[in-house]
Amino acid sequence: MQEIKIERTKTPKAKPADQTRLGFGKIFTDHMYIMEYTEGQGWHDPRIEPYHPIVLEPSAMVFHYAQEMFEGLKAYHTQDGRVLLFRPDKNIQRAENTCRRLCIPPVPQEDFHNALETLISVEKDWIPTQPGTSLYIRPFIIATDASLGVHPSHSYLFIIILSPSGAYYPGGLDPVKIWIEDDYVRAVRGGIGEAKAGGNYAASLKAQMKGEAEGYAQVLWLDGVERKYIEEVGSMNIFFKIAGKVITPKLNGSILPGVTRATCLELCRAWGMEVEERRISVDELVEAAKTGALEECWGSGTAAVISPVGALRYGDTVMDIAGGGIGPVSQKLYDTVTGIQTGRLEDSFGWTVEVK
Repeated sequence: MQEIKIERTKTPKAKPADQTRLGFGKIFTDHMYIMEYTEGQGWHDPRIEPYHPIVLEPSAMVFHYAQEMFEGLKAYHTQDGRVLLFRPDKNIQRAENTCRRLCIPPVPQEDFHNALETLISVEKDWIPTQPGTSLYIRPFIIATDASLGVHPSHSYLFIIILSPSGAYYPGGLDPVKIWIEDDYVRAVRGGIGEAKAGGNYAASLKAQMKGEAEGYAQVLWLDGVERKYIEEVGSMNIFFKIAGKVITPKLNGSILPGVTRATCLELCRAWGMEVEERRISVDELVEAAKTGALEECWGSGTAAVISPVGALRYGDTVMDIAGGGIGPVSQKLYDTVTGIQTGRLEDSFGWTVEVK
């Protein structure tokens, strides 16, 4: 594990006075972490510096061929003054998988973990303390070769920035309305849908605008081949409770393996619920809604944690779910996950890591 050099800012910024108005990803802390990769030398020169703009050549490969990856996780302030990370090992493992898919040299896991803990320790005073708030952590890697030509870069930057944040959706835990997209596709098996890469999100914007114009908060994607099987929401994995069973699409290479998704599955199984990871068609979903078998729907993700879904729209069919309210499983998952994350509930699974 490499030693991290720390340069502290001489001009600290004022911290937000009203934590109820943080928004999501709008404010950034005083410092950032940087480490460089050079072919033949590997990852080197890890450091923490004052938050500042990045200077790159206009020919930097990230701008032209989108060779980059990112992650997202959070740090939480507990009532007894501790700072907790939630399952950071899962994010580090997923980052490594994304890097390998995109031909980016993975950051050694011990250096990644040390970077997270050291930067958060430096910025502890930025972690908000109000209920529903957290410190959002955004690690990312970009290709920096000043060269035009389609091939992997020989140099990279690994950077981590931090953002004190409130709820991802302005309505917090209020149920959202979701548009099922049947025209555009986001990813196909064999592509990069299972990677945490910016290109996946750029591919989602057109449909996102289409759904927003109709009053829907997010887009739910169908598979890219048959256009009939449910995959995931733009920023979340998706779950359904149908006739008493918890069902979520099986990971197939075009769906992001969410950390909160895995957490929901493990919790539901621990509670003795029947859980299925399988293909589910949009026709099956529509039929379940017609017969009343569709009892609940929710999204899961680091940013929103648990987001109940009050309505789904597919073509001209609008499916109202749980009376437009929050179902009992959605509520229990939210209360349990956030309770463990913030130290209010006992962590019997060993999911949290304390930052000293």
